[in-house]
Amino acid sequence: MKKILRLLGRAAGYYVLFMMAMGLVYWIVPPVSTLMLGRLATFQGITYHPASLKKVSVNLTRTIIRAEDSRFCEHHGVDWNSLFDTIEEGGMEGPRRGASTISMQVAKNLFLWPQQSYVRKAVEIPLAMYLDLIWSKKRMMEVYLSVAEWGEGVYGAEAASRLYFHKPAASLTRGEAALLAAALPDPKDRNPNHPSEYYSGYAESLERWANSDVDISCLR
Repeated sequence: MKKILRLLGRAAGYYVLFMMAMGLVYWIVPPVSTLMLGRLATFQGITYHPASLKKVSVNLTRTIIRAEDSRFCEHHGVDWNSLFDTIEEGGMEGPRRGASTISMQVAKNLFLWPQQSYVRKAVEIPLAMYLDLIWSKKRMMEVYLSVAEWGEGVYGAEAASRLYFHKPAASLTRGEAALLAAALPDPKDRNPNHPSEYYSGYAESLERWANSDVDISCLR
């Protein structure tokens, strides 16, 4: 048993080193998420068009920050107040999506598994802090907008914009950006071209909120 535990510990240590090294690599090269790798490994196609932040409409970056992580420019990878509040409400099933900053979602997308649990969160938190340390906020947002899932096999804002609105992400209007941002909590069941009443109402609220008090100073 001790030998098995030592082997598991050694494997975990190697994986941590691998993730740290890949964090440096992804500063330069286009990132690839574990969901993408999973689909490719099972011979399923993906639609993926990574794009620099300057090629994505500011309407989308503002709305994403408002929807997913309103203190993105203030924290260092983890919004501790939000995390503790959400964990207290999470019960035995683990913390909900509301506990995750954009940095934490990037860490999960690049290196971890999608199922929510306290184990994943325990790994996700230091990874997010590490990525926030070695990357600029601009690079963090670029990676997030390149690997976020927006439908079955659809990854990144550029791919989603072309699929749903037949235009590059740089040309997204406020309304279109809000529809994409509102899809993120449930991207496989929310189609920006055919929004439900609830989905449409949420997108309209995001559109109003995103153009009032969103701090994007860290992206300049």
